Amino acid sequence: MSKKARRMGLDLLLIALGCALYAFGLVTVNIENHLAEGGITGITLLIRYWWHLDPAYSTIILNIPLIIIGYKYLGKRALAYTVYGTAMLSAWLWLWQRLPVSLDIHHDLFIAGVLAGLFGGIGSGLIYRVGGTTGGSDVIARILEKQTGIPMGRSLLAFDVLVLGVSLTYLNLELMMYTLLASYVFSRIVDFTLEGAYAAKGVLIISDHAEPIASAIMDQLERGATYLHAEGGFARDPKRVVYAVVAPTEIAAVKRIIEGLDRKAFVTIIDVHEALGEGFTYKKKPRRLFLS
Repeated sequence: MSKKARRMGLDLLLIALGCALYAFGLVTVNIENHLAEGGITGITLLIRYWWHLDPAYSTIILNIPLIIIGYKYLGKRALAYTVYGTAMLSAWLWLWQRLPVSLDIHHDLFIAGVLAGLFGGIGSGLIYRVGGTTGGSDVIARILEKQTGIPMGRSLLAFDVLVLGVSLTYLNLELMMYTLLASYVFSRIVDFTLEGAYAAKGVLIISDHAEPIASAIMDQLERGATYLHAEGGFARDPKRVVYAVVAPTEIAAVKRIIEGLDRKAFVTIIDVHEALGEGFTYKKKPRRLFLS
């Protein structure tokens, strides 16, 4: 089997797993505790309330015209993954409603809001991580971006607000507040899933002792360091900036190194959401138990 085929197989597996988690949360948490949802999924819950139609069927019904309309705006891979994701979501929604599976949380709405966000966020994060979608509002947002230039994030937010507003026709304010809690947890978990559990730190050091600082970082922490050539804005004198990417647990050691060599150094520490390369994604050297 080719590398491309294996990669596609893994993508399809993760989309199926993501849809299973998302559908499980929707059936056992959202529906059981009367929590709403944004996007097309929220519309399926509205239809369920108004006309008692199974969300497994309304998901397909609502997405077919959207996929047809969005055909020319989606590439072949995106279209295939969207069709597959929509089918998987519908299948899992159908299955979870018919299996004797439930979560006994005694209708604690706070726990329900957190769990709804967790299941939905992890599931959607896995789907988005491999470039998949479950159709719905993603397709609408992409069409609007192509036709009007409206950013996808803005149109997705507006669509979610609209659907949640309409959901007040069957939810009281208390349930809506817990739905918003679920939405917040969902967004944070999606970000966490997409970025990964490991977030590195980037350190920019402006110092007249750049070389000894860089050498100490490389020797003591076994991390690479790069020199960036800069120019002072006031005096116009040339500067050497040291840039290094380290683990969050190594920040204290970096600060000690800098303080020991140049107390006047200007240091900024930034979040690095993903670090690729030796020491992070390639084979790592054994780490020291204690840092000096």
